[in-house]
Amino acid sequence: MQEMLSFMTGFGGLTPYFLLFGILLACGLGVPVPEDITLFVAGMLAYKEYINVWMAIIVCMAGVLIGDSTIFFLGRKYGTALTKKAFFHKFLPPERLQIVKHNLHEKGSKVIFAARFMPGFRAPTFFSAGTLHLPFRVFFFYDGMASLISVPAIVWVVYHFGALADKVIEIIRHVEHGIILVVVAIIVFAVVKWRRNRGKQNQTQTGSLVAVRAKKRVKKKRNRHR
Repeated sequence: MQEMLSFMTGFGGLTPYFLLFGILLACGLGVPVPEDITLFVAGMLAYKEYINVWMAIIVCMAGVLIGDSTIFFLGRKYGTALTKKAFFHKFLPPERLQIVKHNLHEKGSKVIFAARFMPGFRAPTFFSAGTLHLPFRVFFFYDGMASLISVPAIVWVVYHFGALADKVIEIIRHVEHGIILVVVAIIVFAVVKWRRNRGKQNQTQTGSLVAVRAKKRVKKKRNRHR
């Protein structure tokens, strides 16, 4: 998130709008870039006065709806055959598509509304809706209604509480550094413990071999005396 924000603040004029639109369009196609993080960044850019908040909301809405509609039409035109392509197979796994299709059959079009609030299930849900030849007006209605709630809400809230968001980002950065240190410490501890255990096992095995050999020698000596 911080990297995306830092990258976009390096541009002026209309460029940030085009970048936000392009990223959200890619999100709609299933590219694993967090959509919510992109909307968060849009709010922060508006808070820092790099872009206008209302224009940001309009651009983000356009990127989200066009991206969602694109994956819907891809599903409608090409069906599940498209998922055999390496690019789409990665972002639209068959197992997830099966779950989504089952939900669409069981619960109907309202699943599309719910999917907008479920990262990881958006693209599979919209793609599956297309493969099932759901009328586009129905798809667009539910997706549009959900987008009218989620997109403006995230952008506006972050814009309005930008000062707090700045502090949250700082906390996250410190926490991330702390997590990295903890992970490294755990790995080092695990390696040291593994080596110690392995050393003990080797010593035990060596002691066992020595004991076995000693027993064999004693048996040989007894056999000779007999």
